Amino acid sequence: MAKKSPQKKALTPSNNPHKGMDADSLLTSFVNHLEYSQAKDEYSATALDHYKALALTLRDLLFERWIDTMQTYYKKPSKRVYYLSLEFLIGRTMDNALINLGVREEVEKALAPWKLSLGDLEELEFDAGLGNGGLGRLAACFLDSLATLAIPAYGYGIRYEYGIFFQRIRNGEQVETPDPWLRYGNPWEIERPEFLYPVHFYGQVRQSSDEQGRSRTEWVDTQEVMAMAYDTPVPGFRNDTVNNMRLWAAKSTRDFELNYFNHGDYERAVADKVITETISKVLYPNDNVFEGKELRLKQEYFFVSATLQDIVRRFQKIHGTAFDRLPREVAIQLNDTHPAIGIAELMRILVDLEDVPWADAWDITGRTFAYTNHTVLPEALEKWPVDLFGRVLPRHLQIIFRINQEFMEEVGRRYPGDFDRMRRMSIIEEEHGKKIRMANLAILGSHSVNGVSALHTEIIKRDLFRDFHEMWPGKFNNKTNGITPRRWLKACNPLLSTLITGKIGEQWVTDLDELRKLRPLAENAPFRKEWRRVKRANKEKLADYILQNNSLVVDADSLFDCQVKRIHEYKRQLMNVLHVIHLYNRLRDEARSGADTGIVPRTVIFSGKAAPGYHMAKLIIRLINAVAEVVNNDESIGRALRVVFLANYSVSLAEKLMPAADLSEQISTAGTEASGTGNMKFSLNGALTIGTLDGANVEIVEEVGRENVFIFGLTTEEVEATWRDGYDPRRCYESDGDLKRVLDMISSGHFSPDDPGRFQPITDALLHRGDTYRLLADFRPYLEAQEAVERLYRDQEEWSRVSILNVAGMGKFSSDRTIRQYAEEIWEASPVPVMRSNSG
Repeated sequence: MAKKSPQKKALTPSNNPHKGMDADSLLTSFVNHLEYSQAKDEYSATALDHYKALALTLRDLLFERWIDTMQTYYKKPSKRVYYLSLEFLIGRTMDNALINLGVREEVEKALAPWKLSLGDLEELEFDAGLGNGGLGRLAACFLDSLATLAIPAYGYGIRYEYGIFFQRIRNGEQVETPDPWLRYGNPWEIERPEFLYPVHFYGQVRQSSDEQGRSRTEWVDTQEVMAMAYDTPVPGFRNDTVNNMRLWAAKSTRDFELNYFNHGDYERAVADKVITETISKVLYPNDNVFEGKELRLKQEYFFVSATLQDIVRRFQKIHGTAFDRLPREVAIQLNDTHPAIGIAELMRILVDLEDVPWADAWDITGRTFAYTNHTVLPEALEKWPVDLFGRVLPRHLQIIFRINQEFMEEVGRRYPGDFDRMRRMSIIEEEHGKKIRMANLAILGSHSVNGVSALHTEIIKRDLFRDFHEMWPGKFNNKTNGITPRRWLKACNPLLSTLITGKIGEQWVTDLDELRKLRPLAENAPFRKEWRRVKRANKEKLADYILQNNSLVVDADSLFDCQVKRIHEYKRQLMNVLHVIHLYNRLRDEARSGADTGIVPRTVIFSGKAAPGYHMAKLIIRLINAVAEVVNNDESIGRALRVVFLANYSVSLAEKLMPAADLSEQISTAGTEASGTGNMKFSLNGALTIGTLDGANVEIVEEVGRENVFIFGLTTEEVEATWRDGYDPRRCYESDGDLKRVLDMISSGHFSPDDPGRFQPITDALLHRGDTYRLLADFRPYLEAQEAVERLYRDQEEWSRVSILNVAGMGKFSSDRTIRQYAEEIWEASPVPVMRSNSG
């Protein structure tokens, strides 16, 4: 009798051999995607087809590791971290995938037969501008570090159809246009229709009793929106871990649409579908004025509700209704107050839907959530009018009222008769119409509250949240922000990265403290020469970009003086402009007199967006461009001074700017910047910092040495003293001839001859409305610091030495260090190395 042949094991994703990462395998995959995914051949394929085929080729490699990662997390049960952020400014994905997979060189070899430039293909990718600035970029850096450290983690946010607006400059003014980043699709994401959750709004709350006489609360007669998941893989650096960023898109319910269609009201059905899906349509600009904006509130609840349903679903797959285990299995981090409504939502789920007693639910909630504060400005703390909140989320308002009532009773017991303290600590603000203080809710419902720099944390403990810190001192802690060295050195500055790796090895990519090994090399003249060669090459690249985009020739030998960040009065781009005008005056005086002032040739580069409704910030942009127009066209000063405003600041533009900068302007009023991360990115790429003792600047000074930065201006305590003891900006104006000359030029219309009063609001704010951010008090110290910059820049050997020492001192500012501290000290989460299912 013939022997039966063994049955062949069915092919599954788990036993399917992994794709090769060599050039031949990558080329095969590229060609297959061009043919089978894009339906193109070598004759009909466009540049965009080539980009998409390459993206899908890399995505295949990510997906294999993604599946392995998810299987590992289920096979090795461990605590999961959920990072909730209304913004993720991830920029472009291709370069990050190439770096973290370690396949850039092989991809370049694979594309060579097709005569395709990898760099050109990368430039075709739209930035995913799903954030306004530092908050969203920090979230993106954190996701990179979580994956690199192999911590089971998920990022949750909103898949905005239109990201941060596209900024154009017309006649010197900012003009906002939509940012259609999804116009050609997004090959990096995958739609997950199986993860579709209902999110409710409006309606009413109904109280009833069950058969056992227990009180029941139902939220009924609501309007329902569906949240659909879109997943994007987030790879760690060469460790096979690929975590998940899940973004939610709003979809109308099928019943909602059919109800109108069935009655013949087709236009109403379509219109309501559009209105429903508006929730995830557009990212709000960061103007700190969201009160009364119903859509913003709905966005916040929409993504939090869908996220918590997803978290609870995943938890219950393993643990069922054992919610007492939730804090041991789940850590939820609130990135600022935008997701703070999640505290009330988890209470609603536990109490109303899962029958957990109130006291137990509150204990579970408090041990699950942690809150990161990102601002020291009281006016920037989120508040919602009670009437609006109650109309949109009536059940949540009830829950917040009860939380607050019980908390006020606790405060009354701890501090009997201290009604002022109760008023300050209450979740409900009573003055000028009742409002919900979301920061207070976040503090009450979290077991940890952290600042993002040592100075910022001290300010929130001493001033902003002083009452809460006195009540719960152990709840407050610092986690200084960091940046991922993969994107902000290895990817964006390959020339410097290669130079560093050639001298100290590549361990710095995952252990930034290794950069300290550069310190002895700062004394090595040949190494300093190589350092200058790299900087010069990067400056030439940026000069080419400026020529192409601004039609302006700049000298790569001039000092590249950069201030690139969101335009805001407290960030003091205006003080930088005042210095530019002062330099211009010195150069004009020199041209008239024939005297040599010794001014170092300088190219001053600005970039950043102003919130559309922020009139003063937009006026500052117009002033920058007006000054540039005058300065750049004054033949009497030659090319000794150039002023550039680069439009549409983004992650990909930052990646061009950071490597080329000589000087990093971090000049916010002391005590106003929570941390800043642009300061870290510039320093990591060899720029020297001119700045105040604000935010993370303080810690940069500690790490690189005060002698290696240019510090000036009032300290936080001195700024506070001006508010306490009085401050007259006109005294600064009257006593400083250079300052008076600069301000008089602005107010007299020197830079706006067609409309002499155009910039009067700027000088009025400085001279007649209190100079809120103390520009005039810091003007003279700023000039003196800039003169010290000039002196050092003349000595290129010494400048290079200090530049190397700045990079060598940046080890602390890796987001890997920050995330390690969160994991160990807040989340109690451990790494889970990925087991590959089948290496082929």
